Amino acid sequence: MENKQIDSLPTGGGGVGRGGEKLAFTLAEILITLGIIGIVAALTIPGLITAHRKKVIETRLAKFYSTMNQAIKLAEYDYDDRTGWDELGKGFIQDEDGNDTKETVAISWVQKYLLPYIKSDVKATDKYGKVQLHFQDGSMVTLSSSSWIFYPDATKYHETEDKGFNQQEATGKYAFTFLYAPTCTNKEKCKYVGDGVEPYKYGWDGTKERLLYDEHFGCAKENVIRAYCTELIKQNGWKIPSNYPIKL
Repeated sequence: MENKQIDSLPTGGGGVGRGGEKLAFTLAEILITLGIIGIVAALTIPGLITAHRKKVIETRLAKFYSTMNQAIKLAEYDYDDRTGWDELGKGFIQDEDGNDTKETVAISWVQKYLLPYIKSDVKATDKYGKVQLHFQDGSMVTLSSSSWIFYPDATKYHETEDKGFNQQEATGKYAFTFLYAPTCTNKEKCKYVGDGVEPYKYGWDGTKERLLYDEHFGCAKENVIRAYCTELIKQNGWKIPSNYPIKL
């Protein structure tokens, strides 16, 4: 049987042509290819980074909410109903003679009602009159009697402190407001507050419109406090809504 030689067909730049000659990419072809890759990367990478940042915020918000409320429920077994607990207030613990010690009321409250019931290693510090809890996943919260400010990324707290805290820049973007007020007595203002650690809803009327457009707490770009942003995310199953008004 006669053997027939099958010639290789050209396979594009850099391949082997008829007769075995090598075909190479030209410099222009390489530059065009690199340019296309650069354009595609410029279009897609920012979106991927934003999507990842949103996912981190969502995951850590949900985890924080679950962890804090689980700890409080466990503490009730030892200290009964939370409405009878010591107050998470201001000032310092006093000694037997009525003199202030170096231990603040807030850090004492945290060490008694929270830390023994949180399984992960949590670092608690008392700084600027507020207790800071640092979590293993890189998040943190500052606790006070008025509000609990949660930072999914603890480095953002230090950045805003170093630059001079800009609440309008941070709230609803880097910082998310919660409230713990089980003994809140103002029936009108506290209707939706709840008795656990909940997204800040003091003064809320129960409508989504108020979450967005309340002149003080609404989650709108022009507002400064924007405390209702957290509830807006919670109502969406701890997922940041597609029409979330704050750029992340």
